[in-house]
Amino acid sequence: MQSARIIRFLKDIAANNNRPWFQEHKAEYDAVRTDFEEGIAMAIGRISEFDSTIAHLSVKDTTYRFYRDTRFSPDKSPYKRHLGAYISAHGKKALHGGYYIHIEPGHCMLACGSYWLPTNILTSCRNEIMGNIELWRSIVENRRFVNFFGTPESTSSAAVKGSEYDMASEKGFGIMHLKTAPSGFPRDYEFVQYLRMKDFCCWKQVPDTFFEGDHWLGEMVKVFKVAKPMMDFVNAVIDDYE
Repeated sequence: MQSARIIRFLKDIAANNNRPWFQEHKAEYDAVRTDFEEGIAMAIGRISEFDSTIAHLSVKDTTYRFYRDTRFSPDKSPYKRHLGAYISAHGKKALHGGYYIHIEPGHCMLACGSYWLPTNILTSCRNEIMGNIELWRSIVENRRFVNFFGTPESTSSAAVKGSEYDMASEKGFGIMHLKTAPSGFPRDYEFVQYLRMKDFCCWKQVPDTFFEGDHWLGEMVKVFKVAKPMMDFVNAVIDDYE
């Protein structure tokens, strides 16, 4: 990808987030969007080499509209300030976890997993973790996973009042965390940090220059391969409900 051009355009739209400016620069947006989508097509191809469940996806299945839905937001800016793609075997609107690629000036990121799970599925995930705690720990406490994404403890320590986190840190595991064990689960459980998680998403921020050229594809594969076993563990529960 020509990520420098993408980043430059996203900086410009952040400073000029209005329809007249966008219409004047529509050709530039079209070129940036095409470049981004070509990069996502390559990403799908590389990920499918180790995760065949996503091989059927097209770029359209994974990308989002650039136009914001402002109906219920105090921010009436008509356009997003980032480009993103969610590569999930069951589609970008499914609960089934997937791989996320995010390009935004100063906040580029690779992420993997599931978020915003309904309470009944989240409860089942917690029960599955307790029932297979040694397998879960071998997945999320190994050196490579922790180096890439950290731990729930390191993530929740930066949370607002212990309940929410905005993925602004260099790495993280779990966007939102309860202050204590969820209702119906033992507060004194030895590994309660995993029960306190309200999602099972991990992420790693990357520099704005990360996506330039084609070298990033190999680095992306390294990150996603480490995250995949965690996602697979959770997806095995989610898929019983979808």
